[in-house]
Amino acid sequence: MAAKKEHYVNNKDFLEAMTAYKKEVNKSKKQKKDKPLVSNYIGSCFLKIANHLSFRPNFINYTFRDDMISDGIENCLQYLDNFDPAKSNNPFAYFTQIIYYAFIRRIQKEKKQVTIKHKLIMDNNYDDMTLQPHEDGGFTNQFRVLTKKYKNGRTCKKEEDC
Repeated sequence: MAAKKEHYVNNKDFLEAMTAYKKEVNKSKKQKKDKPLVSNYIGSCFLKIANHLSFRPNFINYTFRDDMISDGIENCLQYLDNFDPAKSNNPFAYFTQIIYYAFIRRIQKEKKQVTIKHKLIMDNNYDDMTLQPHEDGGFTNQFRVLTKKYKNGRTCKKEEDC
């Protein structure tokens, strides 16, 4: 028989590490000291969760996947103190949700940037930049046709809607 496949992040060990970190944070608050550094184990768990989540079919084909992973880890570190072991014993699910929504926010930011880039190209008369002096411009600019159909982040169904 094959051995039972171990998850890439052991939730029990992760919970113990988070509980120990939370105790250190509370202890440093009482002594009015700086917050302790996050352990290497907790950091590696964040990295593993973000990397594996980025391989899901809805995230894998983005060219800015590294930025998504970085945003997810950054958000985990930002909201690390909000995890309360007394309320939940599943830090894996808590931080997976944080990373998931960080990915969604990054995708929305990148889509806004692409839309802005397309609008700039449309406003600056793309034909003037691409035509050579001897060309008559009798062709259709496929980019202009495509951007007219795609308005404000959604596809126009009718020509009047654009």
